[in-house]
Amino acid sequence: RSRRARAMTTGADADARRTYDEERAYVSAVSPTKLVVAKGFVPNMRVPGEIYVNERLRELVLDELRAYCDEDRRGGGYSPAVKQIANVAALPGVVRASIALPDVHSGYGFAIGNVAAFDCGDDDAIVSPGGVGFDINCGVRLLRTNLTEAEVGPVKEALAQSLFDHIPVGVGSRGIIPTSPAALEAALEMGMDWSLREGYAWAEDKEHTEEYGRMLNADPSKVSARAKKRGLPQMGTLGAGNHYAEIQVVDEIYDEFAAKKMGIDRVGQICIMIHSGSRGLGHQVATDSLTAMERAMERDGIEVNDRQLACAKISSQEGQDYLAAMACAANYAWVNRSSMTFLCRQAFAKMFGKPPDELDMHVVYDVSHNIAKFEEHIVDGEMKTLLVHRKGSTRAFPPHHPLIPVDYQYTGQPVLIGGTMGTCSYILTGTEKGMRDTFGSTCHGAGRARSRNKSRHVLQYEDVLAKLKTKGIAIRVASPKLVMEEAPESYKDVTEVVNTCHDAGISKKCVKLRPIAVVKG
Repeated sequence: RSRRARAMTTGADADARRTYDEERAYVSAVSPTKLVVAKGFVPNMRVPGEIYVNERLRELVLDELRAYCDEDRRGGGYSPAVKQIANVAALPGVVRASIALPDVHSGYGFAIGNVAAFDCGDDDAIVSPGGVGFDINCGVRLLRTNLTEAEVGPVKEALAQSLFDHIPVGVGSRGIIPTSPAALEAALEMGMDWSLREGYAWAEDKEHTEEYGRMLNADPSKVSARAKKRGLPQMGTLGAGNHYAEIQVVDEIYDEFAAKKMGIDRVGQICIMIHSGSRGLGHQVATDSLTAMERAMERDGIEVNDRQLACAKISSQEGQDYLAAMACAANYAWVNRSSMTFLCRQAFAKMFGKPPDELDMHVVYDVSHNIAKFEEHIVDGEMKTLLVHRKGSTRAFPPHHPLIPVDYQYTGQPVLIGGTMGTCSYILTGTEKGMRDTFGSTCHGAGRARSRNKSRHVLQYEDVLAKLKTKGIAIRVASPKLVMEEAPESYKDVTEVVNTCHDAGISKKCVKLRPIAVVKG
């Protein structure tokens, strides 16, 4: 095997030589929605791995492991998700379990869909950029309206075009929100408080955003000049890849009480979902930190099973610097989604000849997918401060939690699960069981079933676009040839993913939304 392949697989080669049946012996189903990966699956596991999958999704996870065990097909790239989850369970300071949600698939270091918490009371506990991801605070925001499908349906093509014209989209797209270097510094430090001050957000938007749209430990001096240079022109841009702005219709309401609290009171109501992150700035923050972390690991003698799990002690200078820079990137992402909300409200106001507040264009909620945060959780009967890494997973706090808005105290935190292009999306709510079992976390989307590269070779973009048209979905795409990567065929079934979380009790189904117009990069 190539040097790159060796570096990217697990640290010890003893487990790499095991047959699939030998590997499989470490993985057992403890319920219809949960697998447990026993200690010993990879070296030095401190806690078990837990994977939330139902029977259908289970096969996808195990097939990836089977392919990995087939010598002929093993090569460069990432280890299978099961291995990555186990490698995270071997990191210093990890508590309870390394948890994977139903949309799990392999990623850089941590699997996407992996949650792990590290005990701040343990001097050896670490922070790892691989547990946050490159698109820091990639997340989803949902706006409601008082419009109906009957009103929007006839103008959906024009409305999709208007959104496409208002929101800059695509690789390297440049923002129209005027940003000077001084304004960028302020946005990195202040998050949505900057958007509010500049008139791009409503005061109520902040209330309905995770962390109220601002991480207080942000320090712009810890963000490199290169990261700032990349972030400066991209404020208020959607980007490419799996990012989108969608006009959606309420298709089903499962929990009327919770939906009403969100301002969603009827089937046919129109909502807008915005999915975007911290663009080039976040990516650069992650890249910069990896070099510093590798030096810190050597100095502090930290050993990991996979080089991609570069990390530093939370209390170290490198750990603190990364957390301060990550908080800046998170703030940037909230400002970015706020700027796009502003542009979206403008597009709707022009189309319907009414100001956005008359259209009731309020933020239902804004959730983060790729982030690490200090939180209080009960571990072995004791309240502890943990650094919870959520990569490709969503915070889902239960009713009565002090960190969720007053409006949602009786329902639990809204959780926004974006589907893939042309498929349905969901709103869930957080539960007490999720708080106990998954550090108050749930899935974030459908999760890839096929790599981007494979999607490009298997699918034709014309076919993907034609299929969306036959479903009656208006689509505007900046890079048509990237569409194959985001086609529904490239992903798991989002309904299976959501049903697994609901059946496992870690979050609860509330509303189902279907798209009628999609704007993509």
